[in-house]
Amino acid sequence: MINGIGIDIIELNRINKSLEKSNRLVKRILTNKEQTSYERLNSPSRRTEFLAGRFAAKEAFAKATGTGIGKLSFQDIEVIATESGAPTIHVQGFESYNIFISITHSRDYAVAQVIIEE
Repeated sequence: MINGIGIDIIELNRINKSLEKSNRLVKRILTNKEQTSYERLNSPSRRTEFLAGRFAAKEAFAKATGTGIGKLSFQDIEVIATESGAPTIHVQGFESYNIFISITHSRDYAVAQVIIEE
């Protein structure tokens, strides 16, 4: 049974502007493991896409729960790629649920959708 569906979209330009000012958003949004993956990316545009995708994924998950970010922290939600590159999502307190995630990028946007299933 589906417990929740969430979707989020973010402008890459908004993320890029934040990154130009400081690295604060990276530390706020990404877990340590996600930061390691982020640091391995050589291209600034790929880093922007990565951070925007993780931001959208975490927002989409929070929307799927019906609470939004607030009761959950960005640090409670971790999005890691499988060997094939597909994203997987792990959330503290939701280990017994099946969580499906999809992330996509265009030239201007990153979008993520999350489905939570019992």
